[in-house]
Amino acid sequence: MTDSFFSMLNTDPDLKNRFQELSECCTIPPKTVLLESGAVARHFYFIRKGSLRLCFNDNGKDITFQFFFEGHGVAFVESFVRGIPSQFSIESIESATVLRCDKTEIVRLLDEFPALKAGYTDFIFDRLFSYTHLFLSRIKDTPYERYTRLITEHPEIIRRIPQHYIASYLGITPVSLSRIRNRK
Repeated sequence: MTDSFFSMLNTDPDLKNRFQELSECCTIPPKTVLLESGAVARHFYFIRKGSLRLCFNDNGKDITFQFFFEGHGVAFVESFVRGIPSQFSIESIESATVLRCDKTEIVRLLDEFPALKAGYTDFIFDRLFSYTHLFLSRIKDTPYERYTRLITEHPEIIRRIPQHYIASYLGITPVSLSRIRNRK
């Protein structure tokens, strides 16, 4: 449901028309909370422009868990699928344009367009793999190794995201991140 979803919209006119009927285009200012921790995720967001982050507050410490850019679909999946309160918040980092689709409308689209269901399954697996990779990296890699991998695998994060969010994503302080960057 990431880039492949937008590709499907461009190649399947029926899906594109139906999706436009069921979704709402929203312009979101920076630092806008789209999903508050403790609320149930009732919307799925498709980013046309801008960036969002999945984050949580650990006793006053803001921790970024994942970044999302153009072409990505965003929801806290566990809350969205199971209808339980979210452990995370979703917040815009920079000004963003998103297509917002209600859960009931997503379910309707998945029923009407079976090919979309495969994209949705891919989205779920991609998120699972991403979380597994992040978890293992936090266990086995040093902060320097995590930063080096981030530069190599996700240069858009380094270019577009403020340093304090990158530091929280890497599990280090902004001062530690500054030291690591000076070593390079």
